Amino acid sequence: MVLPHHQSPYVTPHILHRHYAQSYDNEFSSKLIGRDLEYFSQAGFDMDRIQLKRNASAAQLYEDAVRNEGAIISSSGALINFSGKKTGRSPKDKRIVYEDTSKDDIWWGSVNIKMDEHTFEINRERAIDYLNTRDNVYVFDGFAGWDPKYRIKVRVICARAYHALFMNNMLIRPTEEELANFGEPDFIIYNAGQFPANRFTKGMSSTTSVEINFKRMEMVILGTEYAGEMKKGVFSVMHYLQPVKFGQLSLHSSANVGMDKGDVTLFFGLSGTGKTTLSADPNRLLIGDDEHVWSDTGVFNIEGGCYAKCINLSKEKEPEIYNAIRFGSILENVVYNPASRIPDYDDVSITENTRCAYPIEYIPNAKIPCLVERQPSNIIMLTCDAFGVLPPVSKLSPEQASYHFLAGYTSKTPGTEDGVLEPIPTFSTCYSAPFIVLHPGRYAEMLASRMSKHNVPCWLINTGWTGGKFGTGKRCPLKVTRRIVDAVHSGELLNAEFETFGVFGLQIPTSIEGVPRELLNPRLAWADKEAFEREVRKLGGMFQRAFKLYEDDVQESVRLAGPKLS
Repeated sequence: MVLPHHQSPYVTPHILHRHYAQSYDNEFSSKLIGRDLEYFSQAGFDMDRIQLKRNASAAQLYEDAVRNEGAIISSSGALINFSGKKTGRSPKDKRIVYEDTSKDDIWWGSVNIKMDEHTFEINRERAIDYLNTRDNVYVFDGFAGWDPKYRIKVRVICARAYHALFMNNMLIRPTEEELANFGEPDFIIYNAGQFPANRFTKGMSSTTSVEINFKRMEMVILGTEYAGEMKKGVFSVMHYLQPVKFGQLSLHSSANVGMDKGDVTLFFGLSGTGKTTLSADPNRLLIGDDEHVWSDTGVFNIEGGCYAKCINLSKEKEPEIYNAIRFGSILENVVYNPASRIPDYDDVSITENTRCAYPIEYIPNAKIPCLVERQPSNIIMLTCDAFGVLPPVSKLSPEQASYHFLAGYTSKTPGTEDGVLEPIPTFSTCYSAPFIVLHPGRYAEMLASRMSKHNVPCWLINTGWTGGKFGTGKRCPLKVTRRIVDAVHSGELLNAEFETFGVFGLQIPTSIEGVPRELLNPRLAWADKEAFEREVRKLGGMFQRAFKLYEDDVQESVRLAGPKLS
């Protein structure tokens, strides 16, 4: 851009300030789209009316979000923005298009609800029509998957600067050269979340619709501004493409690597089990906190950022996350002090699902690039057992690993607000039920095959209650769980002596230095032995009922690896 003759490149006169940066943004953004103009025209975008902003900088997106969306800059420099009525995912409104190329691979049912191709076309056109009414349309081109052999090119098209910055943080950001040579995307997200779906359209159950078409490799979002829908949409696509197209295993897991030995550990676990906390280890580098692929050559992160929960966040408990909340990060639905702009992480008046999205390089001990060309040395499956009967650590046989991977057990603690007095079991297959695309058995078979091929031990670690169920027992201390994880990493546990644990048939160590004997065997920790036997049999029965969904599709050896009540 040519500067006015009277203007120094270092001083912007006040009278020019309002339009100076914006005129540069307009010229720069439209030029950058260049050869892709034809694509947007063919897709139905009114190029004479809308202004496309492609891969805008965080600073530009901050300005637009503050100017147009009511966003706030927090005291630490993060952008505070709000997702409106929807503050979490809408799983009942998620649809997969039923079409020839993918219909035989999809696990159809309550997680993957069918949508016909015509309805998808109606919603896609509705989304583009809405985007055409906006003055600014944001485009972000990035990658999913750190390994170039298996990555896909993702294009996000949206109307909120907040959504563009969110995906700038969550996808892998291209270099200038990669962006110039980006070419055709492999997957496109049309996010018109401010505009509702027509609930009278065939197959619509509400004004919200989140739908994926694997033939077109497109996703359409209507009626929800919750940014997490885009993140999980990309994961769903990778959960389909990696096994089907690339023959690699996509996983809902965290992963880290030892600084000294270079040993990789995968952590599976549902919300509240300690997956994020335990994978953040000062002696190890973080590969990623949520989504990975176990490939033929190693392990790589799918994402370029982290999407951390903020409820009750403190610098003392989680310093890495706390310090990552700075310029470039997005705080989502977080209450703040209107005078000081200091976030209040204890205030859940908007939602308990407060979040922060930040680039992974904001974590000091992140492994950049987020891939390790080495096979895993350990797999840890995490559960939080509020019934207080599962041991804090068990060594699983390959069949037991498949069984517990398919079961995906944890439990929620009783909630006083609805009068629930008992722990609530949660079974989320493959530790990722809401995002499963193929039949769970397919992922389980791939996991078992890779574990067998590379001789990878698997450990079930319970971060829940001991000495009694929730209300009478106590939660296993974090320092004890960390000591157990350290024993896994050092190889100490592999050489331990084991005994068989009752109903579940688990192999539990008889001793670990620094861990009390009564903690290792839950039966010893319970004063009331009869009550313990009742609870362990009750939980075993819950496992059996939950597993009926998969038992017809697994080998008999896996079926027999679960709890036995007779």
